[in-house]
Amino acid sequence: MARNSRQQLIAYEELDFPTDLTADEQTTWQAAREATAHAYAPYSGFQVGAALLLADGTVFRGTNQENAAYPSGLCAERTALFGLAASRPGHAPIVGMAVAARPAGGEYGPALPCGACRQVMLEYEARQSRAIPLLLPSRAGTILRFASVTDLMPFNFSPDDLPTL
Repeated sequence: MARNSRQQLIAYEELDFPTDLTADEQTTWQAAREATAHAYAPYSGFQVGAALLLADGTVFRGTNQENAAYPSGLCAERTALFGLAASRPGHAPIVGMAVAARPAGGEYGPALPCGACRQVMLEYEARQSRAIPLLLPSRAGTILRFASVTDLMPFNFSPDDLPTL
């Protein structure tokens, strides 16, 4: 039996320059880039930074943290989100997020979150019942602006997929 073929569109804007960002987005974008300097990436040399802008104006940062036992490391997006939740319970809502990456001592390049990070980002968006706008540097050197993390991963696993106890 044949099934219907469907397409899923991903909604985002592509911006050419950081000056095309709003003031709050520029703050978040720059904070993510600055955070890369604090990454612990002695094995890959790939430094990643993430920044979260909270509704109260606070900027919270995270960086990738590698480990000689490779699976024990953690990505910048998750260190930012987990660190925020652990150190500031009841924090103001996240109103913006940006990710940046560069090789040690090199130029900034693309930084597209892995699947695990996307899943965690979605959970935090669901927890706060409010979209988290996201900025990512693309492979083409542009800035990708997503209105919501959900736009980045439309087919995802959520608490609604778990059986009720």
